[in-house]
Amino acid sequence: MSSRSFRNILLLIALAAICLPAFYCNNPKQERADVPGSPWKNVYDTTARYVGMQTCRTCHESVYQTFIQTGMGQSFDHATRQKSAADFSPAHALVYDKDLDFYYKPYFDHDSLYVMEYRLEGRDTVHKRIQRVDYIVGSGQHTNSHIFNKNGYCYQAPITFYTQKHQWDLAPGFEKGASSRFSRMIEIECMSCHNGYPDFEPASQNKYYSVKTGIDCERCHGPGSLHVAAKRSGDIVDTSKGPDYTIVNPRRLPADLQNNICQRCHLQGIAVLNDGKTFYDFHPGMHLSEVMNVFMPEYEGARDKMIMASHVERMKKSRCYVESQKMSCITCHNPHVSVKFTPRAQYLNACQSCHGTAAGQRQCTENPGVRAAKNNDCVTCHMPHNGSIDIPHVAVTDHYIRKRPLTDTLEKKITAFLGLKCFNNDKVDAITTARGYMEFYERYNQNKGLLDSALFYLNKQSDAEAKQKQNRDYIRAYYLLNDFQKVVAYAKQLKPRDMKDAWACYRVGEAYFQLQQAEQALPWYRRATEIWKYSLDFENKYGTCLLALNRLDEAKKVFDFVLTENPDYVSANTNLGFLYMQQHNNVMAYNYLTHANELDPDHEQTLINLAVYYHNNLQQDRARKCLEHLLKKHPANGQAKAMLADLANN
Repeated sequence: MSSRSFRNILLLIALAAICLPAFYCNNPKQERADVPGSPWKNVYDTTARYVGMQTCRTCHESVYQTFIQTGMGQSFDHATRQKSAADFSPAHALVYDKDLDFYYKPYFDHDSLYVMEYRLEGRDTVHKRIQRVDYIVGSGQHTNSHIFNKNGYCYQAPITFYTQKHQWDLAPGFEKGASSRFSRMIEIECMSCHNGYPDFEPASQNKYYSVKTGIDCERCHGPGSLHVAAKRSGDIVDTSKGPDYTIVNPRRLPADLQNNICQRCHLQGIAVLNDGKTFYDFHPGMHLSEVMNVFMPEYEGARDKMIMASHVERMKKSRCYVESQKMSCITCHNPHVSVKFTPRAQYLNACQSCHGTAAGQRQCTENPGVRAAKNNDCVTCHMPHNGSIDIPHVAVTDHYIRKRPLTDTLEKKITAFLGLKCFNNDKVDAITTARGYMEFYERYNQNKGLLDSALFYLNKQSDAEAKQKQNRDYIRAYYLLNDFQKVVAYAKQLKPRDMKDAWACYRVGEAYFQLQQAEQALPWYRRATEIWKYSLDFENKYGTCLLALNRLDEAKKVFDFVLTENPDYVSANTNLGFLYMQQHNNVMAYNYLTHANELDPDHEQTLINLAVYYHNNLQQDRARKCLEHLLKKHPANGQAKAMLADLANN
C-alpha cells in the first residue's frame, strides 16, 4: 500500500502550532502615585504581612460572624452539599452543548461533587469523562461555578448553576461553540478577585499551593501583621477619638480611595498591570492606578448594556457621583453585612441624605401618586435590575443612577465601538492604552481594528529609548496580526537570556516556528520555560519544537514533566504518543494516544496521530474512522483530507 501522504504527515505532525491565548474622611488626602505615601502604616511598609481572617476574628468576632454571610465571605469554598445552591434533581441537572455535542451531568457521590461529560450516538454512549469538582465559586446569590484542582493546577468546569433562574447551563464564555471544556485555566487575576489571596506559584499561569475559602478582612483593610503586633504589645487606640494607623479603616479614607478598594474587583474590565507589578501589589489606601489601569469598552447606543461586576464604572456615570465627588460604595453599603440582611431603609436613607426635604436639596419630581405606588422606593425607579452582557441568566442592580431608566423604545442598539476608556486613571499613558487594546482583542473581540489602535498608541511614543523598551509590545501586536516576519525583526534586537517577559519569548519562538525555523525558535521557547517553569502550555510547545528537531530524548523529558504536573494534559499525551511511534514502541504510543482521545475525542492532532498509528499497524478501517470523525468535527483539516484520499486510493 502506498503511504506517501502518511510519511509526509509524520514529518509535519510535530509542527502543529498551539495557539495560546496571554468610605467620608476627616483625614488629609494622601499623596498621589508619583510620590507614594500614606499615614496608614500597612499601605507601603514592605514588612507588613497577611495574618488571615481567623486571626482577625480573635478580636472582631461579631463583625466576622456577619461578614462571612456576605457575598464576599461566601465567594469561594470547597465543593460540598452545604456550599452548593444547585438543584441536582433529574429534571434540572443536565446540560447539553448543542455546538460541541456533549452532555453534562453534575451529581454528588457521597460527599464529592462530579461532572460527567458524555456523548451519545443513538442510544450508545461513545464518550464519557468524569471530573471531580473541588471548589464552588459564588455565594449562590447569582451563580455557582465550579473549579477542579489537578495537582495544584486549577481549571474551570464547563457548567454553572444560575440560581436566579434555578437552572444549570454552560458556564459564561462556554456558549456558542466556545467551550474549552476542562482546560480553561483559573489564572491569578480571576482567583484574586473571587477569593482571598492564594499561595500562588509565580512561575505559572494557574498553579496554586493553597487557596483560601472566601474573600477575607485584609482585602479591604490591608495586611494585618503590624496591627496584630501593636495590639499584642498593648498598644490600644481609642478609635472613637482618632484613627488607629496600624491598619487601614476604609471609612476614614477619602471617597476616591474608598472606591479604589472596591473597584479592584468591582470594576470588571481589561486590567493592565503596570511594569513590575502583580495582582498582589495593590493595598487598600493606594490609588489603583499605582498597580494597574482598568479599561472598559465604550459603545454608542449602549447605555443600558452592562457587565455584571461593573458596579464602579456604572456608578461613575451617575450624576449623583459626578456632582457630589464624595460618593462612594459605602455611602450605601455596609461591607460587613450581607445585602440579604440589610434593611431597605439603609439604601433609601442614603438617597434621602441628598434628596430629602432639607433646604437646598434636589427634590424628586415624580408624581406623588406614582411615588406612593412604588412605596417611595428610590432604588426601584432609579437603579432597576438589569441583565448583564457577560453572564447569562443573571440580573443585578444597575448602579448607573438615572432620573428614569431608558425604555426599550428609547434605547438604541449598539451601533458603533467608540474605544476603550480607563475608569481609574484620567491620565493613562499611550503604552498602557495600547496594551489595553491588545488585551481586549485577545480576550473578547478579534477585530483587527483594535490592533490598528494599539499600534497607533505605541507609535505615539516618539523617542528612541521609549521605543526600545516597547519591543515586547510591538512583538505582541505583530504576533496577533500573524505578521511573523516583523516579530522576528524586532526579536533580532534582543537576546533570549536578557528577556524577563515569558509571553514575549513565547511569541518570538512561535514566530520562528511558524516560519519553519525551529532551530531559531528553540532558545526563545526554552527561555519562556525558564521564566515560567510551570506554564504547561509553554513547556509543551518547547517539547514540540524539540520533537520537530528530532531531539527525541530531550523532548521526552519535557513531555514527561508536563504529565507529571498534569496527567490529563491532552496535547502532551498525544505528543508523547507520537514520540513513541517514532521510536517504534507501539504499546506506549497506543497508551498515550488513547488516553488523549479519551480526554478529548475531537482533538485534531490526537486523531491525526491515531490514524497514523492505525495505518502503520495495518488497521485501515480504524484509521479511516478517525479521519472521518476528524473531518466531521473539523471539516477544513487538510491533513485529514489528504490522508483519507490516500486510504481511498489504496
